[in-house]
Amino acid sequence: MLRILRNARFGLQFLLLGIAAIFLAACQPGGTGGGPSINTQKAVPVALLVPGNSASSGDNLIAAALENSARLAIADLQGVEIDLRVYNTSGRADVAAKVAKEAVSDGAKIILGPLYAESANAVGVAISNKNVNILAFSNKPDIAGGNVFVLGNTFQNTADRIVSYAARQGISSAMVISGSGDLSEDAGRDALVTAANNSGVTVAALGTFEMSQQGVINAIPDLAASAKSSGAEALLFASGTEGALPLLAQLLPENGIDPTATQFIGLTRWDIPASTLALPGVQSGWFALPDPGLAAQFASRYENAYGQPPHPIAGLSYDGIAAIGALVRAGKSDALTQSALTQPSGFVGVNGVFRLLPDGTNQRGLAIGQIQDNQVNIIDPAPRSFSGTGF
Repeated sequence: MLRILRNARFGLQFLLLGIAAIFLAACQPGGTGGGPSINTQKAVPVALLVPGNSASSGDNLIAAALENSARLAIADLQGVEIDLRVYNTSGRADVAAKVAKEAVSDGAKIILGPLYAESANAVGVAISNKNVNILAFSNKPDIAGGNVFVLGNTFQNTADRIVSYAARQGISSAMVISGSGDLSEDAGRDALVTAANNSGVTVAALGTFEMSQQGVINAIPDLAASAKSSGAEALLFASGTEGALPLLAQLLPENGIDPTATQFIGLTRWDIPASTLALPGVQSGWFALPDPGLAAQFASRYENAYGQPPHPIAGLSYDGIAAIGALVRAGKSDALTQSALTQPSGFVGVNGVFRLLPDGTNQRGLAIGQIQDNQVNIIDPAPRSFSGTGF
């Protein structure tokens, strides 16, 4: 199964047979996001920045997974040669900036990575005058722009998909519920409110709770009362399964909020961990997820190649290489410029279709799942192009 990371430093997932990538943009970029001229008849130098040589064993495992996935993508390319050069950042922004400069000096025409938002921002600033674009693994939109594009699925992308689906099903008002004093919860709340406004759904109420078990328990009576008095037809939860969602889903029904009458809708994956599917309160709930078929194909392919399941974000490096390969295969010297990378038709990745946007963020095609009888049923498939349902 795929796992969504709540941490806003990175968060995303994978996609197979992919073709797209995303640039790294600094918070204070100096670059134009243009891009270099390349010789498509020769091997294209690509720098992969991973958090290897870190004091964290988790970072080192992620580094290996990202490199493995990139090499898997390279092996799948036809008619394109990629000269992959791997640089370790130790998971630190200062090291990432240093090795990014080295990579450009070594001839890199594009940078794939790094992982963390702080590092991606530092890289964007460090090479802002080098006319080299960055495809970061982060999902934080505030670092996107200029020469930096984020590859990770953003809260806003998910919120837009799930809320627009709700609007098409006739839901006209919703209450947004989030924890207070938490950056991830705040970002999720803002994404849901924006998505509601964009979809014509009235935000009937905003509910908050302190980020602790007792805080949730204390807030439940007020949350339930507000949901009832506001007339909200749906509850939009910013919290995920690793946070307050399980407790909210249990206690709100116990306080008179019937999930079969008031639609429960999640911003994050409700199928991870799998034990969440058995919670009574999430039955009939909706959430968005990557194309399950394509995600399963990639997971199987990776495990066959490396003897273990892929890390949840491993597919991002596959996508980056696949995108670079697809653009280079066209044989144009401007294949790695902003205009090429942001082509409106987008790409097909190991989790489905996606495209890079001029502001450095991205759109990803997601499916809508509903939990029924302790399992996920796809009630609205992921779009296979950017002219299909959900966009």
